[in-house]
Amino acid sequence: MANSNSKSDTTKVKAKSDAASGLRELFVDQLKDLYWAEQEITKAMPKMISNATSEELVDALTNHLEETKEQVTRLEEVFSSIGEKAEAKKCEAMAGLTKEGEEIMKGTEAGVVRDAGIISAAQKIEHYEIASYGTLASFARVLGEEEAASLLEETLDEEKNADETLSEISDAINVEADEEEDK
Repeated sequence: MANSNSKSDTTKVKAKSDAASGLRELFVDQLKDLYWAEQEITKAMPKMISNATSEELVDALTNHLEETKEQVTRLEEVFSSIGEKAEAKKCEAMAGLTKEGEEIMKGTEAGVVRDAGIISAAQKIEHYEIASYGTLASFARVLGEEEAASLLEETLDEEKNADETLSEISDAINVEADEEEDK
């Protein structure tokens, strides 16, 4: 039986003094978070590219890096469309995901095993972005920000395509990595 003096996991969180009080404020706050995240990805992805050995993976990451740079610009358009200044706020989730990617590269031998690890790290990033862009597009629609919603959905489609491409590449690389281990 649990100790009746232990704290419950349902403890309410006290909001910070500058906490968002409405959906629009939350939307803008999350845009700032995503803006930082995309900029961070443009710094992290070249390391993944230089550590990848599969030509197909290098090409996919290189293409997505260029797309990500365009996504940063598109986020600036989103800010402009809603009358806000483009401003970045550190995204702790993306900071963690890029750090994890770095650790995966350091913890794997160069070759197909590292390539498999790079794909794993990149897909975690893509899934975070898919969730973020989907949520923000929904917020924008509810707020009547149709231009912002359209821009966010355009990026959402690109992120889904990037994830699908990585999944296709991983099928072959994972088999190679497994075969490498059996040698």
